[in-house]
Amino acid sequence: MIYICTPYLRMINRIKVGDFVGRKDGTPIFDVRTPLEYNHAHIPGAINLPIFSDEERAQIGTTYKQKGREKAILLGFDYTGPKWRNFIETALLHAPDKKVLVHCWRGGMRSGAMAWALDFYGFDVEILEGGYKNYRNYVLQQFEVDYPFCVLGGMTGSHKTDILIEMKKLGEQIIDLEGIAQHLGSAYGSLNKLTQPSQEQFENILAENLASYNREKRIWIENESSLIGRIAIPPHIFKQIQTAVLVELRIDKEKRVKFLTQEYGTLDKDFLIQSTQKIQKRFGPEQTKDAITTIREDRMEDFIRIVLNYYDKTYINGISKRDPIKCFAIEINFDNQQNAAKQIIEFANKNHLLATR
Repeated sequence: MIYICTPYLRMINRIKVGDFVGRKDGTPIFDVRTPLEYNHAHIPGAINLPIFSDEERAQIGTTYKQKGREKAILLGFDYTGPKWRNFIETALLHAPDKKVLVHCWRGGMRSGAMAWALDFYGFDVEILEGGYKNYRNYVLQQFEVDYPFCVLGGMTGSHKTDILIEMKKLGEQIIDLEGIAQHLGSAYGSLNKLTQPSQEQFENILAENLASYNREKRIWIENESSLIGRIAIPPHIFKQIQTAVLVELRIDKEKRVKFLTQEYGTLDKDFLIQSTQKIQKRFGPEQTKDAITTIREDRMEDFIRIVLNYYDKTYINGISKRDPIKCFAIEINFDNQQNAAKQIIEFANKNHLLATR
């Protein structure tokens, strides 16, 4: 009897989620779940390399229930047989050095099959232990941790997000909640073009941002309500935002009006009207009517002033509930965001705002 051994077949390592997501060497992550599963939510940066289509997976599930495990496995082989060459060529395209990470839903047969095929071809393959399900447990754990948040506040139109981005360029740790949520937070925050991720995908991206930072240094985050569009901030994170040190930007209202007119004034009028109507109960019938009139008459600065009256009152009400000892106000140069960022950092350092925990 002759035994044939291949030098390419090695032991495939299963690694824990902390090692899997903590990799900094740029190793490609292949998510072998279906496109539907992947598109709903996935590990940030992962590449979808689905073993089965959505329809194929559904049929295999039905076969498993009706005819048993072995029949389902055979059907899976029928589906994947013609695909293996394409799987390997796609993997080579993304990982020419033949080093990859692989996962499915629970770290079971789908990731095992893909890992076996890639390993047989000569790839160095590691599988996420427990699969995406285990990754989600890791994500939720990040939201139970206490963070050294320093909150950047200010009335609508204060350029908070833009200034945060400038602060990041200067070496500060920042969380851009609106960027992750793909929404500017107000009733008009989609800008009639932004598409929000699923709640789950928002959480995945937020968790990876939080986990990547040094918790011995301050992390800047924008003052937000509990909802950003239809995305909910995880409760413990939101509670920390509400109770953290706040640096409030003080900017002249007319400057805010001009900025917001530039940002929103060119948007589709039907979108602005529909968005205004959605907040009619909170806005009030008269203000709603006046705002819609200014939109139709193309008096965009007047429209912005009406809207700001509402949002400024809401902001003031929210600020009044914070601990005044933890609130600091700063007048900034609105015309130069980089200088504003420098000014805020200098202010925070001078007042020892969470320089270290």
